Amino acid sequence: MRFADRSDAGRVLARALVGRPWTDPLVLGLARGGVPVAFEVASALGGELDVAVARKIGAPGHPEYGIGAVTATGEPLFDPEALRMLGLTPRDLAETCAAERREARRRLELYRDGPVRLGGRDVLVVDDGLATGVTARAALRETRGQRPRRLVLAVPVGAADAVRALGADADLVVCPHPRADFRAVGRFYAHFEQTSDEQVVELLRRRQGAR
Repeated sequence: MRFADRSDAGRVLARALVGRPWTDPLVLGLARGGVPVAFEVASALGGELDVAVARKIGAPGHPEYGIGAVTATGEPLFDPEALRMLGLTPRDLAETCAAERREARRRLELYRDGPVRLGGRDVLVVDDGLATGVTARAALRETRGQRPRRLVLAVPVGAADAVRALGADADLVVCPHPRADFRAVGRFYAHFEQTSDEQVVELLRRRQGAR
């Protein structure tokens, strides 16, 4: 199973979500790669589109191996088992954490014109895939603090164990293609180019203009 690109994945995910009852849905794309997926979901549900930003904290020397995540305002979240295996403490990663928090703040300031109302709404956090789940967990926990009516994590494909684990942080997890042989998000896409800031801003504007 491979998606053509993130828009294709978003349409597949939307089919798993359409037909369910939604109350004033707000779709938060995990910036940046989750936003094209979230655009298709928001369009299908007739919902509002916005962003969630959680930055991966990578292992020293291996930045793609996520051992934690941080949002613009929340406390960093770490994988205790990964820290133990690597012989690290949160203090060892303080500099990386601070840099990623600054980047999260920069992105929110760029993408968002003002505060977004989450209280009393069904909020769907959407990404292009779920590997370790650490960035999704950080985004869900920050979103939960803003008291949504229902908090949903929706991804087109994900590691089966991560999909199960995230059920503790969301009221509902929707993943049409949970995979035991996951390894990396990109292997499930024919085209998996990096999403730019400009693309995120354009998709947000397009969805705002369609409502």
